[in-house]
Parts: sequence; structure tokens; C-alpha cells
Amino acid sequence: MDTALINILCLVLLFLGILGTFLPVLPGLLLSICGLLIYKFGTDADLPMIYIWAFGILTVISAVLSYVIPAKTNQKYGGTRWGSIGSVVGMIIGMFLPIPLGFLIGMFAGVFVGELLHDSKDMNKALKSTKGAFIGFVYGTGFSLVVGVAMFLVVVLDMLNVI
Repeated sequence: MDTALINILCLVLLFLGILGTFLPVLPGLLLSICGLLIYKFGTDADLPMIYIWAFGILTVISAVLSYVIPAKTNQKYGGTRWGSIGSVVGMIIGMFLPIPLGFLIGMFAGVFVGELLHDSKDMNKALKSTKGAFIGFVYGTGFSLVVGVAMFLVVVLDMLNVI
């Protein structure tokens, strides 16, 4: 395949990966890492392997953090273990719902329901806990976005022979 076509494919995958960090329909950093790997091994790029390893590790960390950070910020905002468990369960259930942003709605609903199961009389606490989960989601998404943009920039700079 022509190197120019491979480069275009890589850039498209990297761009879609960036979009996927905040659009749940796309697999985010998975697309970005695929674009990076295709660029490294599909062209005669001199991109050092350290970039592949570093971005691979950051992608795995991002995947883990997208589940852990909302649960931890839930606790920081007064949530209990019930809310943390609810956030993970709700996110997983929400991924299978045929609605837009199902995983996100599921996560917030899970936190809220989990907190109400723990203490059905304190709706304020459940709302604060849900706010904490939202803030955690924003942090996790921000981390993924930074990693995706960094991958994109590394490939573009390597294509321009700056790296």
C-alpha cells in the first residue's frame, strides 16, 4: 500500500480516537493506538519504540482510570462504597442500553441509586455523590483527551521529520 495512503489512514484513526475520548460511540484511545501502530509498522517511520510503549501504557492507564476516577471522586464528595459500586455497575449496564450516552447515564444513575440504597432518606447526599462522579468523569475524559492529542502530535511531528 502507498505510504501516503497509510499516513492518511493513520491520521484519520488518530483524529477519530481524539473524538472518541469524549464521544462514547467511538472507542477513543483504542483507535488512536491503532493509528500509531499502523504508522510505526506500516511505513518506514523512524519513530522510536519508546513512544509505542509509553502510549500503550498510557492507553491502559486511561482505560482503568475511566472506571476508577468517577468512583473515587464519588467518595470524595461524600459518597459511600454503595455509590462507587453503583457507578461501575451502572456504567457497565449503560453500555448495553440502546440509548445515546447510555454508559454515562448508567454511571450517574448507578451512583444515585447506590447512595439511595445505602440511605434512602438523604437525597442531597446522593446528589452530591453524583456530582462527584461527574467531576471524576470529566477528569478521566480530560486525561484520555491529552493522551490522544499527544499521540496525534507525535505522529504529525514524525511525519514532518521534527522528531
